[in-house]
Amino acid sequence: GNGSRSRSRRSWIWNQFFVIEEYAGPEPVLIGRLHTDMDRNDGRTKYVLRGEGAGSVFVIDEKTGNIHVTKPLDREEKDEYRLIATATDRQTDRALEPSSQFIIRVQDINDNPPIFDEGPYSATVPEMANIGTSIIQVTATDADDPTYGNSAKLVYTLVQGQQYFSVDPQTGILRTAVPDMDRETQDQYLVLLQAKDMGGHLGGLSGTTTVTVRLTDVNDNPPRFTQSMWSFSVSELAIPGAEIGRISASDADLGENAKLEYTILEGESGDTFNITGVNQEAVITLNKAVDYESRSSYSFSVEVLNPIVDPRFLRRGPFKDRASIRVAVLDADEPPRFSRSRYHMDVSENCPPACTVGRVSAVDPDTGLTNNIRFSIDPQSDPEALFRITPDTGLITTAMELDREREHWHNITVIATQRDNPSQVSRVLVAVETLDLNDNAPELDRQYTTAMCDSSSVGQVVQVLRAIDRDEGGNDSTVYFSIPPESSAALNFSVRDSASLVLLSQLQPLSRSSSSTLTLYVPLVLRDGTSGLTSTGTVTVSVCPCLRGGARAVCLPQQSTLPSPGLSTAALLAILACVATLLAVSALSLSLRRQKRDSLSPLEEDDVRENIITYDDEGGGEADTAAFDIAALQSPRGAYAGVMGFGAGWVPGMEAARGTPGPGGPSLALRVGEFLRLRLAQVTFDPSQPPYDSVQVYGLEGTGSRAGSLSSLESEGEKDAEKEDWGAGNNLLNTLDKEKQPKHPRLDLIQLSRLE
Repeated sequence: GNGSRSRSRRSWIWNQFFVIEEYAGPEPVLIGRLHTDMDRNDGRTKYVLRGEGAGSVFVIDEKTGNIHVTKPLDREEKDEYRLIATATDRQTDRALEPSSQFIIRVQDINDNPPIFDEGPYSATVPEMANIGTSIIQVTATDADDPTYGNSAKLVYTLVQGQQYFSVDPQTGILRTAVPDMDRETQDQYLVLLQAKDMGGHLGGLSGTTTVTVRLTDVNDNPPRFTQSMWSFSVSELAIPGAEIGRISASDADLGENAKLEYTILEGESGDTFNITGVNQEAVITLNKAVDYESRSSYSFSVEVLNPIVDPRFLRRGPFKDRASIRVAVLDADEPPRFSRSRYHMDVSENCPPACTVGRVSAVDPDTGLTNNIRFSIDPQSDPEALFRITPDTGLITTAMELDREREHWHNITVIATQRDNPSQVSRVLVAVETLDLNDNAPELDRQYTTAMCDSSSVGQVVQVLRAIDRDEGGNDSTVYFSIPPESSAALNFSVRDSASLVLLSQLQPLSRSSSSTLTLYVPLVLRDGTSGLTSTGTVTVSVCPCLRGGARAVCLPQQSTLPSPGLSTAALLAILACVATLLAVSALSLSLRRQKRDSLSPLEEDDVRENIITYDDEGGGEADTAAFDIAALQSPRGAYAGVMGFGAGWVPGMEAARGTPGPGGPSLALRVGEFLRLRLAQVTFDPSQPPYDSVQVYGLEGTGSRAGSLSSLESEGEKDAEKEDWGAGNNLLNTLDKEKQPKHPRLDLIQLSRLE
């Protein structure tokens, strides 16, 4: 029991345990010894080491308790090791002392140089910055133990760039060392910095880094023109806005500090020119037209300046520059120049033709003459040819009377042409205003149609009248209404208060039937109180029986007699007219077709038209004297024998039956008619006979024609005698004539005329 109580007191005996890093020897290095007062030095005590690196990095002698390190240690990798020591009885393995923890520390040596973790660096500083202007702070680190010695104590120095920069040894802040670093001379610097441990003393380790310093721009340079004198030229025909030339200026600065503004200084040029800056170049343009004859050259000055100026650098002089500009005007053949850019003229309406409107004038700017200019009016601007112009003088006159109420303004274009050079043409707008005359009588503002009761009392207002006047300001004058005294309406109506149509006398009552109405037309005379001009108008008044008890004119409903209550009388009349027209056209068409069909009917019931129209032979007409000999008609014998072609025996029989013509015999017309009928029978029944249409030259019209006979050889009284003279041998012709005459009177001759 007493032994256990005495063992509770710590009885370990410790030595100081340190090991120098990176230390290496030929044999393990003794770094310390463990010992307990329980050790009797009899060899029975056994020391055991457990923990970090036990058995590998650190070994212990079981008998003596000596601890050795077996390899070099790096403090930056691990700066201490925690181990547990135990002392046991070798024979019984019973712990002589409770286990105890101890620490082996690695003692630092200066084996790590400073390192710039964020290098290389880049920084900016304004040019012309003052001395000591902070640029950037650099920082280096040292892995050695900062609490032991000076191994981690760093000092900063400049290796390169000492001429322009400095560095704080303790903080590493880089600063400017000179005040006149000019970006335009050198815009970038490379600085080499060093960090050394051991407080910078000899034997310390060091590390380096670079800092790239760029100078930012400030407005420390004034602008300058690239040349002090500029010369340009411009044609007098150039229009405003034309480019004259370009000038340039330079500024060594950048960005906003190099922004330039150009102005034209007050001088003899006035506002003739403009200048506009584009970057470091300016464009001079024409602001107003120039005239060589008036001025041949212009000289002026332009100025360039920086809109943003740094006051620190004003000591260097004004931040602006000037240059001289000379512009020569080139002569050119110019078109005529009107005295005005626009003309305004006026003329009274209703002025007789050749009424003077005004005069335009133009001059040749090259010569100053006016006699070589010819004036004309552009036809497109005056399509109605209302105006004329004198070519030499430019006098504009009217070609016809103008009416202001039709058109108030006339815009015409006058053309001035140079006589010796027609390509030189100028145009000007002439606005002609038509002045008003009080030439229009007042008129009713609309067609008045009103209704009133047949029982209306005397003095009742039938219609309130309004008038209009198309003249300018005409509606401001007083208009007087009146009813002509000779009018029958003056017995029943009158105009009062200048504009009210009132009932003057009682009207006769109408029948109460719904169809009883009376329409009255009241003529009016309208007189302009200023000019005295008058016009007439009419008010249509419908008088009708009214509903009883009505204070206003409410006519009784009327029964419509028209088939369509929804259509007006005019519409129905138009529809009836259209229907009648269609019927008339249809009837005319049917009549023409029927007449054409009747005119083409054949002589016989059998269709013999083929025997005639299939011949493709055309007679010679009146000019064909060889087709038929007229002399043969003078003798019936010769005519019948030579022309008919029926043989000599047939013709004498016919003559015998007819008898020899004498002074009292048949006329020549009867003989010709007989010949034609016989000839028709021949060509009808004999298919071998050609269609001799040349018989038309005799001009003998059939007696059945509607037009009647055109020949003096025959009269109506000879027709029956002619038939009797055919003779007994021609019964067939008599029969044919009798059968066909009721249907187609004298159709035989019509058939012949169809051959033509």
